[in-house]
Amino acid sequence: MQIIVIGAGAAGISAARHLLSRRPDLKVTILEAANRPGGRAWSVKPPALNGQAVDLGCGWFHGSRDNRWFALARELEYAIDETPAPWSDPTRRLALDANAEKKAQQALGDFFDRLHDYDASQGDSSWAEAVSPGEQWRSRFEMSSNMMNGASLKQSSIVDYQHYAPGRGPDLRTSNGYGSLISAAAAPLSIEYGTVVQTIDHRDRNEIRIVTNRGMMTAAAVIVTVSTTILATEGIKFLPALPGKTEAAAGLPLGKVNKLFLSLDSAGDLPVDGLYLGTHGEGGSVTYQLRPFGSSAIEVYFGGQLAEDMEKAGPEGAQNFASTDLAKLFGSSFPKRLSFAAMSGWCNDVNIGGGYSYAKPGEANQRQVLAESVDDRLFFAGEACSPRKFSTAHGAFETGVVAAEAIVKKCQSSPA
Repeated sequence: MQIIVIGAGAAGISAARHLLSRRPDLKVTILEAANRPGGRAWSVKPPALNGQAVDLGCGWFHGSRDNRWFALARELEYAIDETPAPWSDPTRRLALDANAEKKAQQALGDFFDRLHDYDASQGDSSWAEAVSPGEQWRSRFEMSSNMMNGASLKQSSIVDYQHYAPGRGPDLRTSNGYGSLISAAAAPLSIEYGTVVQTIDHRDRNEIRIVTNRGMMTAAAVIVTVSTTILATEGIKFLPALPGKTEAAAGLPLGKVNKLFLSLDSAGDLPVDGLYLGTHGEGGSVTYQLRPFGSSAIEVYFGGQLAEDMEKAGPEGAQNFASTDLAKLFGSSFPKRLSFAAMSGWCNDVNIGGGYSYAKPGEANQRQVLAESVDDRLFFAGEACSPRKFSTAHGAFETGVVAAEAIVKKCQSSPA
């Protein structure tokens, strides 16, 4: 029996692995449009950083005790760094004005309390609803939304925030690279790279026809793990059409996020894993993590509209922006110590189209709609389908397993 998985990201890989572990007699093939596995998990080793792995996509094992990828990292003996995440340790935060930063943190805590306590019984609203008129620290609240959602306060759902629960345990990481781990998990699987799915024809009750740029394939069941951008823009055509899926995906767009890695000359005078909050506001925000793993790198994280603006500006424009921002803290000569190492470009990646999903106000329930199967043979998985762990690689992992297990139960009495 042929099962097709569309997309070799975290969800697709976990789905295929689960299918084969439960039913090794099945023929499972992953169709991947890109030339590599991992999707939004991608580790690279820039020469400028002397081979240190950096993650252009997901980099932290959120909810590590409940994170299936973290468990696999332990199993494969990946190097786990136990250092607390910079954002969880106020002593590692660098600021131009320490007193102002302390007040901002207090205001931010109060803001998140309001989000948590918001009464959703009267309907959903945007994060902006929790901001008092004339709020002094609104730009800092925008930074949190830009970084967590890849979108502004006005664009982000309070109810979706209230649903978010990534799991137990601290945020941890591996110096081997999160993306490298997910790619390693894909190694034993049958993956056809450079295969762009154009149409999924599920009109015939006996088989599903998948039309690609390389020809047509048939399958008894299909698991679709592509991004909400691809679904919302009908990058894949379904026959018959699935307007409910298109609408659900449109309500769960991918936020705008990107990373830039800079190499730092003579890094010893800067703190390891120091965190600096740079430019921030409704138009986007940027944070700087200094010397992760004690390396000579600076990880620059753009969120919100600024992420797409920097992607369009390219490596030189992004580096100039970051250098100017860092000079505010470290002095006018600091940019001379920086050189380009690597940069992501998720917003305009034709196979993805953004970072991770957020719900528009009033659209949080669309996660459940997106995850529902069609005719018990067309299944959907991915971080956007996770009811509680959305925006995470381990949330994607879990949805892949759920979809795979549904197929296993469906074909228990069927011949392979």
